[in-house]
Parts: sequence; C-alpha cells; structure tokens
Amino acid sequence: QVQLAESGGGLVQVGDSLRLSCVASGGSFRLHTMGWFRQSPGKEREFVSGISGSASAIYYSESVKGRFGISRDDAVNTVYLQMNNLQPEDTALYTCAVGKFSMLRAGRFDVDYWGKGILVTVST
Repeated sequence: QVQLAESGGGLVQVGDSLRLSCVASGGSFRLHTMGWFRQSPGKEREFVSGISGSASAIYYSESVKGRFGISRDDAVNTVYLQMNNLQPEDTALYTCAVGKFSMLRAGRFDVDYWGKGILVTVST
C-alpha cells in the first residue's frame, strides 16, 4: 500500500522560508513524477510544482516561480519543496502527490497517489 507522509509545514512570518518534505513508501518511485499541490479556502486546488523521474523535467506555477524550488532524493523516496520569501497568499494546505504520467512542460500531472496534506500559514 502506497503512503505519502508530508512534514515541514507550520506558521511563519512574511519573507520567511520553509522546506516541505514528503516520504513515499510502499513501492519504488524512481520513474514516477512527484510533486506538490496546494489549496486555500475558497480557491481551487493549484498544481504548485512537479519533478519527473530522474529530475529530467520540472514545473513551477507562475505564482511560485523564482521563490520555490523542488528536488528529490530517490535513495530515500523523498521529494522536497523549498519555499522562500513566503507571502500571505502562500497560506494553504500543501499536498504531496505521486503519479506515473505527466507532461510537466504543459503543466499536466496525472496523480495516482495523494498525501493527507500539511498546513502552511504565512502571517503578516
């Protein structure tokens, strides 16, 4: 059974940084795309960032480009999201996702597995 466990969220101030981690278990994910979505109250879920197997392709939404960085360590089945210069609009539930198929250059990510999500709150 595949499980995704997120960590690293919390309450920060504007301009601070956080690093989210997501550990995948129950399989091998070297060839899978791993990534992060987020959702704020009253808003649709947003695909924030994704990284393909072997990190051959990376996607960032326009709202985070230049501030967030995604990476993966396949030795420990983990994907990271480094979030810098956090702003109030980054406040959301961040959810880890893993999938076999993606077209990251087109912003497409077909998710097979979801984490439970972790809250990030940016205070002014």
